[in-house]
Amino acid sequence: MKPIHIIGGGLAGSEAAWQAAQAGATVILHEMRPLRMTEAHSTTGLAELVCSNSFRSDDWENNAVGLLHEEMRRAGSLIMTAADAHKLPAGGALAVDRHGFSSAVQTALEFHPRVTIVREEIAEPPHHWDNVIVATGPLTSAALAENVRALTGVESLAFFDAIAPIVERDSINMDIAWFQSRYDKKGPGGGDADYINCPLNEEQYRGFVAALVAGEKSEFKEWEKSTPYFEGCLPIEVMAERGEDTLSFGPMKPVGLCDPRVGRRPFAVVQLRQDNALGTLWNMVGFQTKLKHGEQIRIFRTIPALENARFARLGGIHRNTFLNSPRLLDGELRLKARPALRFAGQITGVEGYVESAAIGLLAGRFAAAAGRGETLAPPPPTTALGALLTHITKGADATTFQPMNVNFGLFPPLETKTRGKDRKKAMAHRAIADVMAWLGHKAAAE
Repeated sequence: MKPIHIIGGGLAGSEAAWQAAQAGATVILHEMRPLRMTEAHSTTGLAELVCSNSFRSDDWENNAVGLLHEEMRRAGSLIMTAADAHKLPAGGALAVDRHGFSSAVQTALEFHPRVTIVREEIAEPPHHWDNVIVATGPLTSAALAENVRALTGVESLAFFDAIAPIVERDSINMDIAWFQSRYDKKGPGGGDADYINCPLNEEQYRGFVAALVAGEKSEFKEWEKSTPYFEGCLPIEVMAERGEDTLSFGPMKPVGLCDPRVGRRPFAVVQLRQDNALGTLWNMVGFQTKLKHGEQIRIFRTIPALENARFARLGGIHRNTFLNSPRLLDGELRLKARPALRFAGQITGVEGYVESAAIGLLAGRFAAAAGRGETLAPPPPTTALGALLTHITKGADATTFQPMNVNFGLFPPLETKTRGKDRKKAMAHRAIADVMAWLGHKAAAE
């Protein structure tokens, strides 16, 4: 069987390589770093987490991304195995130590007997490669992106994705801040105080919002000005510009929290989530930004409890590129204009770490089956894996296609009417039953 060539060593490419190799295929994983770095990466490690260190909710019965976690675990996901091994306290979310996580993924692939990692940039997949997965993510190199445009005859779309700042733990004023998760919700490790909360009264909040709106922002180049943001990852100052109260109903909402100094809920709050295993670095939740670095330091230090904050990393912004997948890809993630090429990860128009890895999981399995001369049935649309695949390949309107996180709105309705949490729970249990049947069928075929 000829090798499967995977271009890109991010979460999707790493997961695709693992799944294909576990299915018996020989895999060559091509990663251009460190020969060519991107605007956002800071290491040479595989599966580097560029933005947040959170995989979001791990509650599989009530949250669609938690359900996706569980389906991937049952499918033998390398990304989920590494995440579980390096998880940090984060309430009901699954947050990871980003360096330990990346190292675990890289080590697993380096020691897999059927995986070879080659550090090189691929500007154009050679035509004699007949089984290729392009998993170059949102920061696809200009040369490869241009090659894809030439193949498809249409323009790929792009949007901006912003990065949140990271604060050094011992620079936070804990006489003002306190530990608590919303509603004291317990996380995977049993903790119910996994976030640092920095309260603001109404006057402080409104002054902070005014400063955000007036703050000096990074300028876009002329060719970037028409590129839209992804609604699920708006810069904090863009949200502030939508109305003075927007943030108090968004990332700064105080619900489920009680300031122990005064015994009541604050007017607004900034939450910080642990970012490394040592607990020395904390991520400002929802505070992705395109403010200039000097402005970030000045404005964020007006937040009570952060007046002396030291920033291990300031916020930034980078361009994300993705395909119009409903128009360009078939149901096995193959490029219609050149079926030897499959695409995986954020470049397909899914949003989020877990969603990207999930599409890598499917691409790896599809490619391994094709290498054996077989066709793998896709996961049912009643599963989180299947719902995502259906959305990006045939469920979305190609004229209005935008990046999408997994959500229960992508799933087919239940046969019997249920409401609220009962509806989500019923969908989740249906999904687990269906994904296990799909995995069992695949295992029997192999």
